[in-house]
Amino acid sequence: MKELDLLKKDWKKNSDSFEQISEKEIYKMIHKKSSSTVKWILIISILEVLFWTASNYFSNIDDILKKMNHPEIILYMEVLMYFNYAVILVFIYFFYKNYKTISTTVSTKLLMSSILKTRKTVQYYVWYNLGMIVVSSIFSFFIGYVYNPEMELIREKLALNGKAMLFSIGILFMIILGFFGMFWCIYRLLYGTLLRRLYANYKELKKIDF
Repeated sequence: MKELDLLKKDWKKNSDSFEQISEKEIYKMIHKKSSSTVKWILIISILEVLFWTASNYFSNIDDILKKMNHPEIILYMEVLMYFNYAVILVFIYFFYKNYKTISTTVSTKLLMSSILKTRKTVQYYVWYNLGMIVVSSIFSFFIGYVYNPEMELIREKLALNGKAMLFSIGILFMIILGFFGMFWCIYRLLYGTLLRRLYANYKELKKIDF
């Protein structure tokens, strides 16, 4: 934000006529930075969808499900997958809509409002994904434990040993917590950095008296 600080210093030092030019220059700079940030949010969300789609394509999860010989499980997994894709596509649409709004707006108040709206949308998106990671992990472990024939011997041993069962549940909880923490850090690094930039732009806009 060094360029903005220099512009604001010149704005305070010079005459009224130059003050109007400085206000416009500051606004243009913030507008450009905000538009670029939201564009990157949109790009990253699309790349994320492509990454998970490619991961599912190259994984052997379909073969594992077929071995279980439970068609209803495959149906549940497909419903969950399509529901997840539908929700994510809605979020991507909102990201695109926010990007177009911020890119074309000429109103300071509308720009500030769009920045706050975009930040809130991204926060909802991140928490939805983290929630789906937890739900999917629990669902996958449950299916693997109950329906996978290769787990039959382990199921029998755990059924006879209550402490081993509690220990296994504790390990499962730690694994899910680890997944949650890992993805939380990734989302904080990717989207958190962009959201902090957006909020910095918002605070700069609040300092300008138009």
